[in-house]
Amino acid sequence: MRQFPQRPLPPWNRAVLKVGSSLLADASGELTEHNARPLAQFIAASRSAGRDVVLVSSGAVAAGRARVPAQGARPSLVLRQALAALGQTRMISLWQGLIDTPVAQVLLTHDDLRNRRRYLNARNTLIELLRLGSVPIINENDTVAVEELKLGDNDNLAATVAALIDADLLLIASDVDGLFSAHPLRDASAQPVESVTAITPAVLAMAGDPGSVLGTGGMRTKLEAAQKAASAGIPTVLFNGADAASTALLAAGSFRGTCFEAPSTRLAARKYWLRHAGTASGSIRIDAGAAQALRGGKSLLPGGILGVDGEFARGDIVDIVQAEPPGVVARGLAQYNAGEVRRLAGHHTREIETLLGFSYGDTVVRRDDLVTLGNPA
Repeated sequence: MRQFPQRPLPPWNRAVLKVGSSLLADASGELTEHNARPLAQFIAASRSAGRDVVLVSSGAVAAGRARVPAQGARPSLVLRQALAALGQTRMISLWQGLIDTPVAQVLLTHDDLRNRRRYLNARNTLIELLRLGSVPIINENDTVAVEELKLGDNDNLAATVAALIDADLLLIASDVDGLFSAHPLRDASAQPVESVTAITPAVLAMAGDPGSVLGTGGMRTKLEAAQKAASAGIPTVLFNGADAASTALLAAGSFRGTCFEAPSTRLAARKYWLRHAGTASGSIRIDAGAAQALRGGKSLLPGGILGVDGEFARGDIVDIVQAEPPGVVARGLAQYNAGEVRRLAGHHTREIETLLGFSYGDTVVRRDDLVTLGNPA
């Protein structure tokens, strides 16, 4: 069987690394450093190079199960929730013991990511944690989640988090070398698939069944995650996290495995969506100076705002309208709701917290959440 060649990683400054239960737990479910240590070394090397890594780690249910043995092959939902609570602290302790800088536990459910306000709060918290120099460790909030405890949820969660934090790359550490044309243990003719430009039915057909008793995912969920990341302009690299040599390559800017390409850059995908999204919820009127700044690639600050028309919530799409000469010059995602923007209009950014009693940041619309109209994105 042919092996995966060594190739350069896509360029990146911020990545999400997903690690599954099969890499962290032994056959009894006890957590082990064997595979986690090389992955932690990659995180440390990335941080030393000025790059951000957010870790999405499974293993809580497996670790909890090791504490309460003889619970049957397929525990009930309520038992799985209890096992997650028992094992979560052990999983975090494992990573903190391997990573020199502080780690931060973040538990999410799909509800947190469907609700726009909670989505933005999660985004701002994670970006602030990175700014503080910590390593966020994300897992499903399995102790309260119901539908989230399903096949491969952490693979898909990792893709969602990658879009949430504007990552450049999604790394999925698996216990296989990458995607093969068929199951490599069952078909001697199986060939490694080095690159995938699109997740087609033929590619999905290459995925086998879940391959681990401890884990909840399989190759199909990894393909779903790669597809979700690609739609946000983020490439995905699938590699063997059980092979220390493959993990060591990452710090040197290379990998062995499968690269799922993204059709466009992350920023281009976001701006395409903004340009072609439906009707805006409201509009923000700005002066000529602010309009010129937006066309020059700047964020929208309170000082250039003249007023607000309509009502919108934080995170809604808004049109940004120049008063003179009149016309829509841009659209973007509002960091504050309509009432808050009205209170901020014409004021300096340093006055935001004084005026509102809180702050979501210095910008009303961030430049990465904004596209100018009538000009190239």
